[in-house]
Amino acid sequence: MFAEMRRKDRAMEAAEAECLLVAGEYGILAVNGLNGFPHPVPMSYAYKDGVIWLHCAMEGTKLDDIRSDARVSFTVVGATEVLPEKFSTNYQSVICYGEVVEISGKDAETGLFALVEKYAPGFEEEGKAYITRAASKTSVLRMDIRHMTGKARR
Repeated sequence: MFAEMRRKDRAMEAAEAECLLVAGEYGILAVNGLNGFPHPVPMSYAYKDGVIWLHCAMEGTKLDDIRSDARVSFTVVGATEVLPEKFSTNYQSVICYGEVVEISGKDAETGLFALVEKYAPGFEEEGKAYITRAASKTSVLRMDIRHMTGKARR
């Protein structure tokens, strides 16, 4: 179903790819747009326990697209270094393929707390209170990963 990576010499080990997912600042969620075009959306995210957690408003184009077709990809780019003298770039990236599910209840709180832990370390208690206040106005999405590739040029 998924093509093999052409440059196997640049393939990251699974553990290294997961480290990049944990450390990445943001990612690009690509959904299949209702208009027939891919719809890439930069998003904050958390990777925990083998899934990617996302959050967004309760309505919008992204959710319309996901509700129509839950198949997505998610890309994170790590450190890059342009090498002008070599007409090249050192880079690291991970691409995940899978399906997105809208989550509610305690599972949604788990996803939101994963985001608090990532983006607001040291403010976990305040984050719990924020989750309680904002949960009814927030869609929580869980991306179940079916396939992941990591690639790097060093």
